[in-house]
Amino acid sequence: MSQPAEKALPLAGIRVIEFVHMVMGPTCGLLLADLGAEVIKVEPVAEGDNTRRLMGSGAGYWLTYNRNKKSFAVDIKSEQGMAAVKQLIATADVVTENFRPGAMEKLGLGYDQVKAIKPDIIYSSMKGFLPGPYEQRTALDEVVQMMTGLAYMTGPVGRPLRAGASVNDVMGGMFSAFSVLAALLQRKDSGKGQFVQTGLFENSAFLVAQHMMQKVVTGAAAAPMPSRLSAWAIYDVFETAEEGQQVFMGVVSDSQWVAFCTTFDFPEFAHDQALARNNQRVQARERIMPIVRERLLSMSKQAVMALCEAAGLPFSPIQRPEDLFDDRHLNDSGGLTELLLSNGETTKVPMLPFEMDGQRFGARLPAPDLGSHSRELLCELGYEGAAIDALASAGVIRT
Repeated sequence: MSQPAEKALPLAGIRVIEFVHMVMGPTCGLLLADLGAEVIKVEPVAEGDNTRRLMGSGAGYWLTYNRNKKSFAVDIKSEQGMAAVKQLIATADVVTENFRPGAMEKLGLGYDQVKAIKPDIIYSSMKGFLPGPYEQRTALDEVVQMMTGLAYMTGPVGRPLRAGASVNDVMGGMFSAFSVLAALLQRKDSGKGQFVQTGLFENSAFLVAQHMMQKVVTGAAAAPMPSRLSAWAIYDVFETAEEGQQVFMGVVSDSQWVAFCTTFDFPEFAHDQALARNNQRVQARERIMPIVRERLLSMSKQAVMALCEAAGLPFSPIQRPEDLFDDRHLNDSGGLTELLLSNGETTKVPMLPFEMDGQRFGARLPAPDLGSHSRELLCELGYEGAAIDALASAGVIRT
């Protein structure tokens, strides 16, 4: 699918300067960049963002969250480097950061200090906690998942388990981008910038709010996922005839129950009025599930999925992340964008999960090499070629 021209992108003309690392901060910038903002990543001049070199479960961070950005590699602890950064900030609409509390202020780039450079700046600060008793603590996705009960809800009793993806970091970046967009809208009317802040802990608390309210409504605490009473009788992973091949299937309404009984040929269920309503089926789950499991165990995975699709039931094979490279829907719908790698090869990565007026938003620029836009940006600021060369020779910038 062809990409929209840059001039047509929703955030074209917005300049964002980001001082970020890991996932939460880069996710905010990714959203803004994919939507057309010019996002400039300020990086340490020597080795750049540490995320570039992560191994193991962090090896995919850099490529995933840094497309469509420019890299300005500079020594901000030097007088000349800081001067260049401040000139760049003077041209910006938004500054984002997600370093430990007080770090930006020590550098001379806290909100009040940046506001003195650009009075109408929108400054987004992404932290572990919003202001309060915990605000000086260091947070990670795991930390806040444990603190809010999300890990408790995910694992079996006695074995809290973090979600398999960086759900809070990514969602925290999304909320930050959301608040930046709201501040940009307000600035159109007021002419004023503002300070916006996002908390990883508060993000995770928002994720588990439904379980907090479950206690309010029912009087009983929510149980962890592996041992909780489901809201539906059939809402589980089922084995099929092929060894190791599983299918998730849900039957989440009375009309779906009728379709399930008809399509999978369960007349004994279809005509039983004691199973006609959802809550009746939940109470009869121990009776229903062994019969359903036995039937599906005699069928192939493809046969089960074909019947689910015919009946309009929610279903899914159990897949791994790498299976999505070949997912028919993502590929045929244009949901994957090509991303150029530093070795000249290309890969595919999911786009933002929405469209606007039929447009999807994907990669226009690859994840940048360290300092690959330093010279371009300094030229724009009025630096002469010889001056840029001198800064590079002194180690103040990298080009």
